[in-house]
Amino acid sequence: MKVLKLSTQLHKWVALVVGLQILFWVGGGLVMTAIPIETVRGEHRAVEFKPEPLELGGLPALGEIARRAGIAPVEAELRATPLGPAWTLQPETGEPVVVSAVTGRPFGPMSAGEASVFAKRAYKGEAGVSRAVLLNTAPEETGRTGPLWRVDFADREKTAFYLSPATGEVVTRRSGVWRFYDFFWRLHVMDWNDGEDFNHPLIILTTALTLSIVVSGFILLWIRLSRDLKSARASRRAKSVQ
Repeated sequence: MKVLKLSTQLHKWVALVVGLQILFWVGGGLVMTAIPIETVRGEHRAVEFKPEPLELGGLPALGEIARRAGIAPVEAELRATPLGPAWTLQPETGEPVVVSAVTGRPFGPMSAGEASVFAKRAYKGEAGVSRAVLLNTAPEETGRTGPLWRVDFADREKTAFYLSPATGEVVTRRSGVWRFYDFFWRLHVMDWNDGEDFNHPLIILTTALTLSIVVSGFILLWIRLSRDLKSARASRRAKSVQ
């Protein structure tokens, strides 16, 4: 009986403490399984970017581009961007530098109109652009640093495309669906700051306490089933004697 009483008390009080978080886990799990991850990422709103083939013969050599940019790169990548062909030059120390593959200089500043045009080309849907604004600091939801153009679309999902001011490329997409999902993800991993840490001490402790609820619940179930079986056997014996 002591085991039964101890298991009952443990089950009751621990469940009271962690019950709300268990609700968040189950609710968050439902949200994360019910909403396709492609929808969360906004892939259904993205047009695949198909760059035009680069005419390498008409471009200066990498050495000349590096000289004009004043950089001795340890890595270099050439790609097509909405603003034109660009080299990304990685110096030995510091951040990568993006320059025009034609001039060897950074592209000129983008206007709100240009950002809207580039975002619209990358957007799949009928909604128009409702706003385009240059943010000097990247919002936390982008997981990026540095300035970004944010272009909002007037659709029911409140889709926002974030563009690189250096190249006009869409670096990430966010929407009301993503923010709804992110809210439940943070509840699920118990990291209300940025949702990145899912093995911190608090969640480990809560998971251990939840395990104790399950174990104590099985103990209670076993004890009560055993007691019911004994009662049933005693009842059958009593009837057979009669």
